[in-house]
Formats: sequence, structure tokens, C-alpha cells
Amino acid sequence: MLLTILGPTASGKTALAARVASLVDGEIISADSRQVYRRMNIGTGKDYGDYLVNGINIPAHLIDLVEPGTEYNLFQYQQDFLGVWKDIVSREKVPIFCGGSGMYLEAVLKGYRLTSAAPDQDFRQHLESRTTEELQELMVSMRTPHNTTDLISRQRLIKAIEVGRAMQDDTSDAPLFPEIPSTIFGIRFEREALCRRITFRLENRLKEGLAEEVAELLKSGISPAVLKFYGLEYKYLTLYLENELSWDEMVHQLNIAIRQFAKRQMTWFRRMERSGLAIHWIDGSLPDEAKTEIILREFR
Repeated sequence: MLLTILGPTASGKTALAARVASLVDGEIISADSRQVYRRMNIGTGKDYGDYLVNGINIPAHLIDLVEPGTEYNLFQYQQDFLGVWKDIVSREKVPIFCGGSGMYLEAVLKGYRLTSAAPDQDFRQHLESRTTEELQELMVSMRTPHNTTDLISRQRLIKAIEVGRAMQDDTSDAPLFPEIPSTIFGIRFEREALCRRITFRLENRLKEGLAEEVAELLKSGISPAVLKFYGLEYKYLTLYLENELSWDEMVHQLNIAIRQFAKRQMTWFRRMERSGLAIHWIDGSLPDEAKTEIILREFR
């Protein structure tokens, strides 16, 4: 038993999931690749207030698991997911899988069979010696890119190739990920409406102290390279704090980057549909009550 609510960034999926959870005695399992990191709160959208519904705090899992800079991979996520899912079900609660990280969602919903093999330093060194163009060709031959930044950043290219290699290896000894049937709902907006939501949310996050959050992470010893690797807010705020971008340039470029990211997320979700996962799409412009009613009617 699993209820999944997915959608692009700024679509309001977390608040909707919490609202639904409050009505079905549910708990949320995050499907966000950056929310696993502690102290990365504003930039990753850990909107803790969204989990408070009618004075009740909805439990949320797979958030704040490791420190920034820690190696955290898809295999670890699968295992963490399983532990939480089994616990929720054992207590006769409803697990609600919610997020926008396509690979994390798909690793669970399609049951990727992965290995726990330690990082292969020799393989990494081999990849480091290849040109960016060679890395791009290798990755595309192995798997569909998560997003276009996988093809631009050498760090992301190497990471993506390692994931692809793990998925292509002989998996006879790899643990089977159980088949978990799920009813999947997606929240979508017309592009212009979503762009307005993205801009509004970015402005609010900057007012809430996003720049100060990134400055504190840098001050604590997290390297600029690590923060840039996490992309979007952390990349552009780091560039601003290192005086590589003015404030206005940073805001403008970041706003565009988030919009492009949302477009890539929707592309990923459509690919999930083509691979056989049925997604019940809900018009994001509907009132919260209407969206909740649609989910409850279909799920029950």
C-alpha cells in the first residue's frame, strides 16, 4: 500500500500531501534528493509549516539524514525508504510518498535493483581522465540523463555514470527491491502559472534568509564546490557570496534555472508514464479541497 503525490518544484505537493495525510491517518516519506541533508533547509524547501495541519504535526520521514558533503546514493535511499515504509505499514498508517526527484521516485516505484558496492576509486580516476565529451557519450549510452545538468557538470556526469554502471552490472547478487503497488497522483500547472509560483517562492525564500543559510554552510567548512554541486539555490547563492555574481544577476539567473529545472521534472514524469507508471494528473489551480477530494476518491 502506497499513495504517491509528485509534481514539479513549487507545485504545492507537500502541503497537499500533509492535508491528505491528516485525513487518512498517514505519514509522509520524502522523495527529495536534497532534503536528506541537514542544515540545508530553506534552499531545499523543507517547509516544516506545511506539515502542520489543524494543529497536528504530520510525521515526515527521510529528511535530515546526513551532513552536507556526505556521500548518499540511490541504494542507500532505497534501503532507508524500505525501513520507513515497513514501519509505517506495521503501525497501520498510510504511507504517502511525496516529492519531485524523478530518480528517487522511480527507484522505488519501479523497484530499481541496485548494489551496495563501495565507490570504485580506480573507475573514478579512469573517468576523470576522460574528456567531458567522452563522459557525455558514455553516460547517454548507459541511461537516460536525469536532467541536462548531468551533461554539463563533470561531477554530475561521473556520479550519473556510476549510478548507470551499478544498474547495468550483473545484479544476480543484488537484493530484490519489493514490488510496492502505488496509486500515483501528479500536480501540474500551466507553464506561466508555475513560473509565477516559482518567482514568488524564490522571493520569499530570499526574505526568509536563504543567503544567510548558504553563508552559514560555507562558514561551517562546507566547500563552495560541494554547495555548487547541489545546484540551484546553493550554486547561485555561493556564486553571489564569492562575488562572482551581483545580487540582481544571481536572482535573475537562479529564477531561470529553477524554471528550467521544473520543465525537466515534467519531462521525467512523462517518461515515467511512457514506461508504464500511471499518473493521475490533477490541475494545480484547483482549490485545495477539490484536489484533496480527487485523491481521496481515487485512493479509497
